[in-house]
Amino acid sequence: MAVLTSLHPAQYPPTHAAPTGACMLTLPCSTLLGLLPGRAVWWPQAGCLLVADVHFGKAASFRHAGQPVPNGTTADNIARLDTLLASTGAHRLVFLGDFLHARGGAQAALWQQLRAWRARHAHVAMDLVLGNHDRHAGTPPADLEIALQEEPWAPVRGAPVLAAHHPQHAGGHTVLAGHLHPSVVLHGPARDRLRLPCFAWQPGLLVLPAFGAFTGSHAHAVPAGAQAYAIAGTRVVRVPGG
Repeated sequence: MAVLTSLHPAQYPPTHAAPTGACMLTLPCSTLLGLLPGRAVWWPQAGCLLVADVHFGKAASFRHAGQPVPNGTTADNIARLDTLLASTGAHRLVFLGDFLHARGGAQAALWQQLRAWRARHAHVAMDLVLGNHDRHAGTPPADLEIALQEEPWAPVRGAPVLAAHHPQHAGGHTVLAGHLHPSVVLHGPARDRLRLPCFAWQPGLLVLPAFGAFTGSHAHAVPAGAQAYAIAGTRVVRVPGG
């Protein structure tokens, strides 16, 4: 069983400070996973950053269908990825499925932005664990140099961590997955409510919140019995009682 530990810079590669506001999970075999307020997981021992459900091109696909939605979500996603890569010093980035939202969002402007972003991070290996949207929307162009993987996939051979899109259990491993877009609803004393994206943890499975700027969340998506860790602004906090 994982336990929540205090964040300590010595747990990270020595040239990079620990991301502020993160919570750490210690898994069997002393594997550390950082739950980051940027809606990502940092695996410092592997130099690996993982995000789920970016859904690039979602707003464009809505506009393609005649829906009046705002511009700028791709730039927002890219800027947040830039920040995460810089703050962690990751040398591998893993997308846990649903890289592209729909074929209608695969516009030339999207690929132009992503090619420029990829060129800035040419030193970072990138992988996409195929999700349900990827099977219908299509996969990234080959020149983005994002390797395609089938779930569950081991980013580090022999390590107890597997990457997937759909939540699942694999005996003896901890699976990192997306797909559910989990969130938690907090209730205040004045009958007010606040919905926050969250990580959902149970032994053997960690579900990440959706990364995409134009991607919704589901308050009833936290698996039964899972512990929620909410993203409250610039911090990740354990939600008491669940």
